[in-house]
Amino acid sequence: MRRIATILSLLLFLTSCGTRPTKTEQAAPVTVPATFRVPVPPAHLTEEGRREYLKAHYWDCFDFADTLFLARIDTAQMFDAFARYIVLLSDRPTDGAPIDTLMRRACSSRRMMDYFAMLADGVLHDPNSPFRNDEFYIPVLRALLAAPWYDEYERIAPEYDLHMALQNRVGERANDIRYTLASGASGTLYGLDAEYVLLFVNNPGCTMCREIREEIASSPMLSEMIERGRLRVLALYPDEDLAAWRDYADQIPPKWINAYDRGCVIRDEGTYDFHAIPSLYLFDRDKRVLVKDSTSVPQIEEVIDRRG
Repeated sequence: MRRIATILSLLLFLTSCGTRPTKTEQAAPVTVPATFRVPVPPAHLTEEGRREYLKAHYWDCFDFADTLFLARIDTAQMFDAFARYIVLLSDRPTDGAPIDTLMRRACSSRRMMDYFAMLADGVLHDPNSPFRNDEFYIPVLRALLAAPWYDEYERIAPEYDLHMALQNRVGERANDIRYTLASGASGTLYGLDAEYVLLFVNNPGCTMCREIREEIASSPMLSEMIERGRLRVLALYPDEDLAAWRDYADQIPPKWINAYDRGCVIRDEGTYDFHAIPSLYLFDRDKRVLVKDSTSVPQIEEVIDRRG
């Protein structure tokens, strides 16, 4: 949250697209990289008002018909600008309407569509991006599939990505999971009776998995909920190497459910997107998704705390 607040604070002071160029800028050669400028909100607005202004006007200075601009712009700067835009939208993380509007503007040409799809893929879809968000990425994929420029082979990847993004959306009921214990006994996600279920997808030997496991175990809030039975943790191994999984078993806290996906059914049927591990999902009693594909234990705590 501190990082997001910092980026937002910087964003509010970016140079306006209406600023007149200096003499130095006027004399600069055409080879100087182009710069994307964000509008400056009116000075009388509150911080919240400035945020809302930027949401509505962020791309006003960008000419979506000018494909030559793409060859001159610093792509690293555009990735940064796109990420800053996503930060602005982060207070409504399930509202994809602003991204849908943006992609409609980007569909002026294939080159422009490809460019914004590239930015969105890096910021919204890359497993290592702190701004990854399927709800924001879904409008991007739908725009790609609705565009007239792509043949059937070029549509394969976005069609697959859209299928995966539509699984287990926040606010909807999750796909069920059948898990198997070391004893050979099995159970299901929907068979777990608790106020909350935390799905922890993990792999043996994964450093980040160990860090998240220790973070969950050391959380006073989550530990108390586990002790009282309000929270069940399903630690799920999704791959084939059961020998490695069994060797790792004593690392999982005894009150957690340590299980694996027999036959890798989840992966083969595409009911969950586990291409990035570790992964956390939080479900309520009815198995509605509260948090999807996260690596943030504080986010889990925050969502539970907000619900009371």
